Amino acid sequence: MTNSSQIRIHDDDSAFITLKAQSKGTTLVVGNSKITLKEDVPQGHKVALKPISKGEDIYKYGYPIGIATEAIGSGEWIHSHNMKTKLEGLLDYEYQPSSDKAATYNPVENRTFKGYIRDNGEVGIRNEIWIVNTVGCINKTAELLAKMGQSTYDTSDGIDGIYNFPHPYGCSQLGDDLQNTQKILGDFVNHPNAAGVLVIGLGCENNNIKAFKEIIGHYDPDRVKFLFAQEAGDEIEEGLQLIGELVEKAATYKRQDVPISKLKVGLKCGGSDGFSGITANPLVGAFSDMLIEHGGTTILTEVPEMFGAEHVLMERAADEKVFNDLVRLVNGFKEYFIKHDQEVYENPSPGNKDGGITTLEEKSLGCVQKGGFAKVEDIIPYGSRVSKNGLNIVQGPGNDLVSVSTLAAAGAHIVLFTTGRGTPYGGPVPTVKMSTNNQLYEKKKNWIDFNAGPLAEDIEMETIKRQFFDYIVDVASGKSLTKNEQNGFKEIAIFKDGVTL
Repeated sequence: MTNSSQIRIHDDDSAFITLKAQSKGTTLVVGNSKITLKEDVPQGHKVALKPISKGEDIYKYGYPIGIATEAIGSGEWIHSHNMKTKLEGLLDYEYQPSSDKAATYNPVENRTFKGYIRDNGEVGIRNEIWIVNTVGCINKTAELLAKMGQSTYDTSDGIDGIYNFPHPYGCSQLGDDLQNTQKILGDFVNHPNAAGVLVIGLGCENNNIKAFKEIIGHYDPDRVKFLFAQEAGDEIEEGLQLIGELVEKAATYKRQDVPISKLKVGLKCGGSDGFSGITANPLVGAFSDMLIEHGGTTILTEVPEMFGAEHVLMERAADEKVFNDLVRLVNGFKEYFIKHDQEVYENPSPGNKDGGITTLEEKSLGCVQKGGFAKVEDIIPYGSRVSKNGLNIVQGPGNDLVSVSTLAAAGAHIVLFTTGRGTPYGGPVPTVKMSTNNQLYEKKKNWIDFNAGPLAEDIEMETIKRQFFDYIVDVASGKSLTKNEQNGFKEIAIFKDGVTL
């Protein structure tokens, strides 16, 4: 139950959360209990609802989130000084589908948004020109062309801008590491938010244009242009000419009504705090379920931030194949940590801990709430694009820049980014920053697009969910620009796992 000062999330929980900083000696009412605080407790942190013995499980969200490293009395602050993770090593899993997992949804209303239907039938929500460079050596060339193209051509008539995405890769890479770079860059070339794409290659790199074309696959030569910088007499002059041709192509697309089932949305959290699993992440989960009810698609990643809560998703696997793929995904990421002699469960980050999160189980149980209650329809490798409607999980790390880029590359038109700490970052697609608490929203309105904080004040989820759904439809339709778009913050990051020559 909640009030203005504290919340107990689940009836089985042995800890409750302070919704604002509390002083030693304060008496709080939690359910039928009166708890007097034994010490000062920061906002968003945990307090023992009852005595907890050394070695006993501590419960939050109705699940154990770690064990007590010493006896904890009622009213005492619970954090890293008296609690630790229970997780260790690789785990074995058994296929046990949940009996109450979500059924196949049917659209509950004929909802549409204003999108751009591309020549291949895909739908975009922005009509942008993207410059994709095959290698980091020509980042500045791409940057200069984007700036000159923006000032040279009239982009006011239905064209949403000209953008480049610098990165340091594309050469001195081998094997899977090079292929990861190629696949992610190829996904951006094929992303429907780009009405036109200029691919710039230097000429001598591993990821040269000839090799990169094989990754891109079939493409429309009117939509995708190529520039070999080493072969061009003046790459800036030739690049500007090609951008002009792409601007003309982009101008032929106009927004039109598109079923909401065509919308793909990525789900991400970063800089989590004690409110993440109470406000913003459950709101994203409710949105995900609602979009899937309309036949749409949502995408989860951040595999290391599923550790300790993976069973919640595994129970909702659409079938045994999806379950086995998810097991391989989770254990594969754990083996990646082990291969590099790193602690598998070295998480949360310092910022997470400052915000009230103590263990990876606690962080993960809050994190997976972004996936709502829908079935997990598919598990896709890093650099692949979603092909099934419903909830998908894509291989990727928790790092903010890499995971947002991974979601966009997988096909997300928009990424929902919940945060209790705040960040100005924006990916290549509209990145909706959602504050978990009111204070962050009031302080960083130049970063935050939507405030989920009122959910901690007994505001009904149904009310905010529908407000948020309408807002996302406006974003998809171009009626609202996200803060990262307004500020021009559009970046990518690529997951690297290999030697550099």
